[in-house]
Amino acid sequence: MIHRRRSPFSFLATSALTAALVVIAGSAPAPASTSLLPPGSIAPTERQRTVARRVTSMLEGMHYTGAKLDDRISSVVFDRYLDTIDRQRSNLLASDVQEFEQYRLRFDDMARSGDIDAAFAIFARYQQRNRERVQYAIDVLAKEPDWTRQESFVFDREKAPWPTTTEELNEIWRQRVKNDALSLLLTGKTWPEASDILRKRYQRSLKRVDQVSGDDVFEALMNGYARAYDPHSSYFSPRSSEEYRIQMSLNYDGIGASLQLIDDIVTIMNVIEGGPAAVAGTLQANDRITGVGQGREGPVTDVIGWRLDDVVQLIRGKAGTQVRLQVLPSGAAPGSPEKTLEFTRNKVTLEAQAAKKELRTIERGERTLKVAVITVPGFYQDVQAQNAGDKEFRSTTRDVRRLLDEAKADKVDGVVLDLRGNGGGYLPEATALTGLFVEKGPVVQLKVTTGELEVQDDPDPTIAYAGPLAVLVDRFSASASEIFAGAIQDYRRGVVLGQRTFGKGTVQNLVPLDRWSAKPTSGQLTVTIGKFYRVTGESTQHRGVEPDVPLPSPIDIEEVGESALPGALPWDRIPGVPFRLESRMPKTPIATLALEERARADRDPNYRWLVSDLAALDTIRKQTSLSLNLKERQAERIRLDTERLARENARRTAQQLPLLKAVEDFESGTTPDSVLEQATQIMGDMVLGVRPGQPATRTVKAESAQADSKSD
Repeated sequence: MIHRRRSPFSFLATSALTAALVVIAGSAPAPASTSLLPPGSIAPTERQRTVARRVTSMLEGMHYTGAKLDDRISSVVFDRYLDTIDRQRSNLLASDVQEFEQYRLRFDDMARSGDIDAAFAIFARYQQRNRERVQYAIDVLAKEPDWTRQESFVFDREKAPWPTTTEELNEIWRQRVKNDALSLLLTGKTWPEASDILRKRYQRSLKRVDQVSGDDVFEALMNGYARAYDPHSSYFSPRSSEEYRIQMSLNYDGIGASLQLIDDIVTIMNVIEGGPAAVAGTLQANDRITGVGQGREGPVTDVIGWRLDDVVQLIRGKAGTQVRLQVLPSGAAPGSPEKTLEFTRNKVTLEAQAAKKELRTIERGERTLKVAVITVPGFYQDVQAQNAGDKEFRSTTRDVRRLLDEAKADKVDGVVLDLRGNGGGYLPEATALTGLFVEKGPVVQLKVTTGELEVQDDPDPTIAYAGPLAVLVDRFSASASEIFAGAIQDYRRGVVLGQRTFGKGTVQNLVPLDRWSAKPTSGQLTVTIGKFYRVTGESTQHRGVEPDVPLPSPIDIEEVGESALPGALPWDRIPGVPFRLESRMPKTPIATLALEERARADRDPNYRWLVSDLAALDTIRKQTSLSLNLKERQAERIRLDTERLARENARRTAQQLPLLKAVEDFESGTTPDSVLEQATQIMGDMVLGVRPGQPATRTVKAESAQADSKSD
C-alpha cells in the first residue's frame, strides 16, 4: 500500500497533508461568472460554490475552537493559498502578489457567498507564470552552462521575498536548471545526456501545468480554509475521498510506503510495518525516488517532476509482480549516485501491521537477561468482525496480551514496547492497552467542542504483565501512542525512552458532505472536534510526551511534529483526575538511568557511530544553498563520502568487522538498530541496576513472532 501526501499542485509545490488523485482537465472549463477570470481558464462550478458555503458553515459550527470566519482567518487563508500554489516563490512576481492583496480580507465573504472566482483567478495567473518559467527552463538547455563560474543556487526560498522582475525570475530558474544538470553530471552523465533527460522532464512539467483540474484548485482552496483553523482539519475532494477509503481498507497491492512530493521529488515519509518495503529493509524514511522500473529488467523511467499520483500508479501493481525503485538515499550528498532497489508487490493487510514480538538477550557478567521487544505499529481494531460476533477479532490490545503471555512463558526479565513510527489509530485501544499494565483507574480525558469532559478509564481490572516495562517512542509516535506513553509515565508504571513525541493532542471527526446521496459528489470534511488530556490535566498537544531517558534519532524535531505545523492549536491544561501511582517502577532511579545512558555513548561503538552519523546529517539539513561550480561540488561529494566511510569503518574496527573500501560497499539494512539496542540495555539497567564503568555489552536477537500464533 502507498499512502500519499501532497498539494494538488504537487508538480512544483512541496507538500500538503493528504493526497488526491488528479483528474486531467480534458473538458471545457465552466463559464466564468465575472470578468475576473481570463478566457479559457478554470472556473468554479455551481456545485463547488455550494460546497464552499457548506464547508465554511461546518467549520464555524463544529470546530473545537468555535472561531468564526472573520478578517483574521481570511488573511490566514490568503497566505496559505499563495503558499500552496507557489511555496518556493519562484513563479509569481511581487506585482502579482500586490495585485492579489485586494482579496486578503475578502476570503471570508467569498466562501460564505460561494463567489470564489477571485481564488481561481489567482491560480490562473500562477498557471500562466509557471507555463512561462518552464518554457524558459527548456530554452536554457540549448547552451551548456559554464561549470567554472563561482555562484550558488539557493534551493530554499520559502521565506525569500517575491521576485520583482521577470529577469529575476529567469535567473532563479537558470540556476535551478544548472543545479539539476550538475546533479546528473555528478552521477556520470555527460552534458548531452543530462540536457536530454532534463528537456523531457521539463516538457512533462509543461504538459502537467495544463492538466490541473477544477477539483484540484478547489481542494487547495478549501484546505486553505480548513487548515486556517488547525493543521488536522482538511477537505477531501470526491476523488480524494475515494482514495482515502482505499487507503484505510488496507487491502490493495503495493510496496507499503507513505509518500509525499518535496520540491519535485517523491520522498518516502515512512515505511509501513509488515509491507514488502519493510520486510526488505532497504527503503528508509526521507529516501528520494528518482526513477521507477517494471519487473526485474524493464527500463527505469525518470520520475523527477512527475505528479505524485502518476508515480504512485507506476509503483502500484498486481501482487507477486516486481517493481524497481531508483533511490537517492536519505542524507546522501547532492549528486550522489542512486541505488536501485527491487520489491515484490504484495497486499498490505491488517495482519502485516499487527503487533509482533522478538526476544533479545543481554550478557552481563555471569547473568543472561531475556528482554521481549513488542513492536506496535498502530492502534487497530477490526470493528466489523467484532460487530459480526467473531470471537477472534483482531485488536492491538488482544494481540499484545497474547504476546505478553508468550513473553511470560519465556520467563523474560523485562519488556520493551516499541511505539516508534506509531501514528495512532483507534483511540479506545490506547485506553485498553494501558489497562494491560495498570490495575485500574483513568487513562485519558477528552474535551469536546461543547466543553463537555469525558474521562476514559481502564476497562479491565486485571494486569497482563507486572514486570519491568519500557516504552520506546520517537517524533513520529503520535495521538493514541502519546496517550499510552503519557499514561504509563504518569502512573510511574514504566520508563519512557527515545525522542519527544509528535504532539498531536486533538481528535477529528470525518463528515461526508453528501450524507444522503447515493453518488457522493461533494467530498468530505475532517474537523477537529476535541482535545485529549493526560490524567494529570496536561495536554500532549504541541508539546508531546517528553521521554524519561532521551535517545538519539534521525528525525529532525524542528522539522517534524505538531510544533512544526503552522496553525497548530496551543498547549494548555485542565484539572487532573484522581489516580493511584503504581509501585512497579525499577529500583534504579530514572535520573541514574539517564546518566548511565549518556555514559554508554562513550563505550558503545554502535552508539558512537549513530551519534556521529546524526551530527553529519544535521549539517546537511542546515544547508540552504549549493555551489554551482563543478569542481567544488565534486570535492564536496568526495569529502562527504570519505567522512561517511570513516565513520562506518570506525564502528567496524571497534567490533572487529571487515572494513569497507568505498561507500558503494554499504549494504542497506545491515547497520544495527542502535536505538533499540540502547533501549534493551536500559532495560538491563532497570533489572540489574547500574554499575559505574560497566563494559559495553551487546544485545542479541533471539527470535521473532507475529502477534497471531496461528500464522506461524
